[in-house]
Amino acid sequence: MPARASDARRAAVLGSPIAHSLSPALHRAAYEALELTGWTYDRFDVGEEALPAFLDGLGAEWTGLSLTMPLKRAVIPLLDEISETAASVEAVNTLVFAEDGRRLGDNTDIPGMVAALRERGIDQVDSAAILGAGATASSALAALTRVCTGRIVAYVRTEARAAEMREWGERLDVEVLIADWSDAADALSFPLVVATTPAGATDALAASVPERPATLFDVLYDPWPTELAARWSMGGGAVVSGLDLLVHQAVLQVEQMTGRAPAPVEAMRRAGERALASRRTPGHA
Repeated sequence: MPARASDARRAAVLGSPIAHSLSPALHRAAYEALELTGWTYDRFDVGEEALPAFLDGLGAEWTGLSLTMPLKRAVIPLLDEISETAASVEAVNTLVFAEDGRRLGDNTDIPGMVAALRERGIDQVDSAAILGAGATASSALAALTRVCTGRIVAYVRTEARAAEMREWGERLDVEVLIADWSDAADALSFPLVVATTPAGATDALAASVPERPATLFDVLYDPWPTELAARWSMGGGAVVSGLDLLVHQAVLQVEQMTGRAPAPVEAMRRAGERALASRRTPGHA
């Protein structure tokens, strides 16, 4: 949707909880850099039950929404159309309102992961490991189908998680080999390791980082660096962070919601870094 600089438009991020979201900082920085006066981007705490009424109450000034947990799947029945990328992992993180009123869903997490890797010079690897399972791991697997030419091994804690990853592999038409979490240290020798686990889950692996590590993509950004990422960097390995992912998925959202491309990557990154720094400063939320 082409945008004039003077247009008054609204966008926001929805989820529950949502107070921690960095999306407002990123999108507002983009609007400022693009000189989109009158554009606003807010955050709203919205759960699954409240989502239909929230969407129905939006006016014509709304251009799009960013969606986080627990709404990425719940929003799908409320949309008129979703992209193939979103359908492949049954998750929508981007809702754009078309000029004719249709609600269009997309997933920018997956191409955002690919863009974050390519920014660090990672265009192709012959094998990769995923630490963890779940929603983020499914997006990582989808991203790896665009980057990895060989085997993909997922390290998981339970058989239920193993079954989920196999199912996602079938949906994405890629073979996923399953390994037990007790062998997760073996993952660190792969040319690309994607850590999709919660904070603290990979701390014990830091001592097992090889002498010459390759590339680690750790999807966390707060706290940062994780113990694994810090040790990886000390060994001279390349590290892609969750902030890199957040910035690149937001770049794609800004371009879809405003119709302006390219979005200002560096301005958005600096805004994200400032927002994170303020959280770590005593006296700030």
